[in-house]
Amino acid sequence: MTSTPYPVPARMTAIAIRAPGGPEVLVPEERPVPAPGPGEILVKVEAAGVNRPDVAQRKGHYPPPPGAPDIPGLEIAGTVVACGEGATRFALGDRVMALVAGGGYAPYCVAHESHALPVPDGLSAAEAAAIPETLFTVWHNVFERGGLKAGETLLVHGGSSGIGTMAIQLAKAFGARVIVTAGSAEKCDACRKLGADVAVNYREQDFVAETKAATNGAGVTLILDMVGGDYIERNYEAAAVEGRIVQIAFQGSPKATVDFRRIMLKRLHHTGSTLRARSTADKAAIVRAAGEAVLPLIAAGRVRPVMDRTFPLAEAAAAHARMESSAHIGKIVLAV
Repeated sequence: MTSTPYPVPARMTAIAIRAPGGPEVLVPEERPVPAPGPGEILVKVEAAGVNRPDVAQRKGHYPPPPGAPDIPGLEIAGTVVACGEGATRFALGDRVMALVAGGGYAPYCVAHESHALPVPDGLSAAEAAAIPETLFTVWHNVFERGGLKAGETLLVHGGSSGIGTMAIQLAKAFGARVIVTAGSAEKCDACRKLGADVAVNYREQDFVAETKAATNGAGVTLILDMVGGDYIERNYEAAAVEGRIVQIAFQGSPKATVDFRRIMLKRLHHTGSTLRARSTADKAAIVRAAGEAVLPLIAAGRVRPVMDRTFPLAEAAAAHARMESSAHIGKIVLAV
């Protein structure tokens, strides 16, 4: 570790997972402060985003990749207080927001320098911590894998989630039309205020019928799906000829009975990805591309994270309960 004018303690109190289970298994635990390795930076964390993968990890369904901390937390914002060997992208004292493979629910966290971006002026620590996981997920899956272009129509399931609210803003910023599904009138209204052209309350409306009606029967060009289950076959119905479906999660079921003839008849493309287990180089390429395209929009105020609620780090269990209630609109963040 390089010498640093910032006092870095030897130990810290992080939030650990005592055993797989409900939110109550998130408990404070004393841990050594991690040291940055080659190409890494040590960040004094000011805020950490809460995401569905954190919940899955807490339940024992999403173990961290080899070498990653077992402390949950995939996105952070804070100040660089030490640099590992060869890490030259950021200076000590720089404010950064970063994607990490784990360890975010802690006062100090290591990030690879290529997975961090500078925090634009005017963005709070909580807002900055709400950006990396959602931005990089949306950028890669909607624009790189999904190939969304101006003039096309994007259907986003879970439009009021952190991912959904980011997807709405980015798709509109790059000239696409946006249809979303959400689970209440309040959530649909929030999506429309962000720019969604059509918001479908999936509890009261059939999104396939509503999507076809909104596209004069043609269907949508691209679908971003985090539900799975019976949505898979319904997505095939809602998609246009040559449509694309990108799978990023399975809040329903990863298994479904599907009539695959629609893939042939409509010449559909169904792909998907996860971010956490990707190589350092893969993540770096996504971060670089997303930063170049979107940081100017964030700095200009055209794209901002939608904030639901901020909890103190010690109340991580309450933050997880809030997420699992699905009552939130936008991002849940922990203040460290």
